[in-house]
Amino acid sequence: MSIDITFTLSNDDLKRFEEIVSRSKEALEDDDNAKQVEIAAREMVKQARQVDLPRFIEERIMKLEILINMVSDTEWNLDEKERKVVLSGLAYFCDPNDLIPDHIPGVGFLDDAIYVEIIVQELDAEIRSYSEFFEYRKAEENRRKNKGLDIAVGREDWLADKRSVLHSRMRTRRAGSSSSTGWRTRLF
Repeated sequence: MSIDITFTLSNDDLKRFEEIVSRSKEALEDDDNAKQVEIAAREMVKQARQVDLPRFIEERIMKLEILINMVSDTEWNLDEKERKVVLSGLAYFCDPNDLIPDHIPGVGFLDDAIYVEIIVQELDAEIRSYSEFFEYRKAEENRRKNKGLDIAVGREDWLADKRSVLHSRMRTRRAGSSSSTGWRTRLF
């Protein structure tokens, strides 16, 4: 038997998240610190995998991987502004003493799971576009291998075409959804 639980975060709750994120985002001012955000987010996912977490928390923490992969995937080629937006979403996870410190057994990752839900909603356009790119790349590599073709030949050309379409779609989706919550401007 499963059960759905819904709760509402008050403006004060959201403000606390924003304050923590603001402190974490300061790390993005230079490239070395931005790389540390990515490393810290990867480490947090790794730590979460080593702990026996409730399934609903584990599922949400694992959603971070797509964001981490998105900023490190050189073939996806996010521009610097878009990369900073995603890194801003990940910045919260750099602070082990966030809203609920991660080392507290059972609930240490609860605030992280909540924040993942917020980030996933806010970065939906980016996630959907990157997921489509990732699946396309994998399918095209398999198609070429099955035909006996070298997947490296012309790779940048076939990736560039798809990437261009998806980046454009991502920006259009983002522009269409940016007026819905206002969270994007506060968190990113």
